[in-house]
Amino acid sequence: MEYAFGIMKAVLTSFILLAGIFGALVHAGTPANALLVLAKRDNMLLIVHPSNLKVLARVPVGNDPHEVIASTDGKTAYVSNYGSGAYNTLAVVDLVAQKALPSIDLGPLRGPHGLTFVGGKTWFTAEAAKAIGSYDPATKSVDWILGTGQNRTHMIYVSPDMKLIVTTNVSSGTVSIIEKTVGRGPGPGGPMGAPRGDWNEAVVRVGNGSEGFDVSPDGKEIWVANAGDGTVSIIEVASKQVTQTVAADVGGANRLKFTPDGKLALISSLRGSDVTVIDTATRKTVKRIAVGHGAAGILMEPDGARAFVACSPDGYVAVIDLHSMEVVGRIEAGHEPDGLAWATRR
Repeated sequence: MEYAFGIMKAVLTSFILLAGIFGALVHAGTPANALLVLAKRDNMLLIVHPSNLKVLARVPVGNDPHEVIASTDGKTAYVSNYGSGAYNTLAVVDLVAQKALPSIDLGPLRGPHGLTFVGGKTWFTAEAAKAIGSYDPATKSVDWILGTGQNRTHMIYVSPDMKLIVTTNVSSGTVSIIEKTVGRGPGPGGPMGAPRGDWNEAVVRVGNGSEGFDVSPDGKEIWVANAGDGTVSIIEVASKQVTQTVAADVGGANRLKFTPDGKLALISSLRGSDVTVIDTATRKTVKRIAVGHGAAGILMEPDGARAFVACSPDGYVAVIDLHSMEVVGRIEAGHEPDGLAWATRR
């Protein structure tokens, strides 16, 4: 009897140990560096371990999520609920606890889409309102709004010093370059002559269907992929003029992203099976990388080793080695993966 009891005790101990290990794997915490993937049709944010490419958690983020961005401290994610103007919320996710937080109601700022996080604030486009704005998590309020006067203001870039904002306006075929100036006048709550901020907007005509874009790492150029024309417009930031239009054959272009060193630009297309790679010095296509049946979001790993490409029709994220320029892995990402972001815990 004593022998049988000993065996039973050993078996039970082993079972508890295995259960603990399994539980730890199932409920694995978010790593210090994490890849965020939106599964658009599943209405989910996936938290992915970038080393083993395993999905650690799936968090619900509301209707029609399109873009995602992480806060500077890597603890919070913000997701735009787009709906082509039907929705007006930003979903919020606690990345440490891996759970949804109360969403942000943007009121009349409908159709939020493009996102970035700069200066402690979440900056967003509101396509249906033809506007851009910023949300301050500290005050839990939208603290700034500016109208663009353009159709389908879709993606957004904000410089680290928050003095330059760039947006693409898809249906207008334009790019808005918005610069902060300092004038004199009655600032909010301040005396006459107090410094105040004002904004100048330059609207630059590019190509049809201007959507995906990026600002070069040196801040001197804006590259815009024109889905309707299959071209890339290169804008000089200083002059706010298109200096070159590259016939890149990227019809249906969705996103354009520079590698961290600025030497290459990668362009995804919803219509094609390839990611197009352009040498930024020569302005020539150097490779087309087969990824699937169409691609949307592109994200560069901060160290420049890999690029992640959301292959929406195929339900996975392709992992591209930026040295060999080959696909080296896949992340099974549910239905219609799209927006991607990087979260670094600080």
